[in-house]
Amino acid sequence: MNRVTIGITAFFGLALALYWQTQVKRSEMDAIQVVGVERPDFIADDLKTTEFNAQGFIESKVTAKHMEHYASSDITHFTEPVYLIYPENGKAQWQLSADRGQLNKQTNQVSLENNVIIDAIDIEEPLQSLTTQAVALDLSTMIGSSQDMVYIKGKGFMIQGLGLHADLNSQKLSLLSQVEGTYESQ
Repeated sequence: MNRVTIGITAFFGLALALYWQTQVKRSEMDAIQVVGVERPDFIADDLKTTEFNAQGFIESKVTAKHMEHYASSDITHFTEPVYLIYPENGKAQWQLSADRGQLNKQTNQVSLENNVIIDAIDIEEPLQSLTTQAVALDLSTMIGSSQDMVYIKGKGFMIQGLGLHADLNSQKLSLLSQVEGTYESQ
């Protein structure tokens, strides 16, 4: 064999070896799958939605800067959500806002986190504002709870305590421990 034939054979042999090596590495990479990473089924920016109950009355209104819904778990994640809650009597009474939120449709529970603020819609309401870092709200029963510090502002008073149990239908609220309050005479 002459030099040219040996050179061409060596060149094609090297090319074949490099091609085989890249295919082996690609197969290994395809075999490695990222476990636990789920992609959202749909995404919305500047979301505005209204949900109605079986009788046709508004149940809740939600706005959010960003939303991602995962159909496999029926969970929706929100960025900067604002909920208007309509208890049994059908009038909006509470506005809930936070930096992040999550709605689990299977349990009908909303979880709000970071800078959670619950404001009364009616300015005549004795309790005007409640602030905490996390709240879980069952939309079926309208019962909310928190294990974090809660700060309440109302007409002529401020109260803080650790933990919260609130029934938005009956408008009853309980702080669970370490309760301190400041009252102003009117």
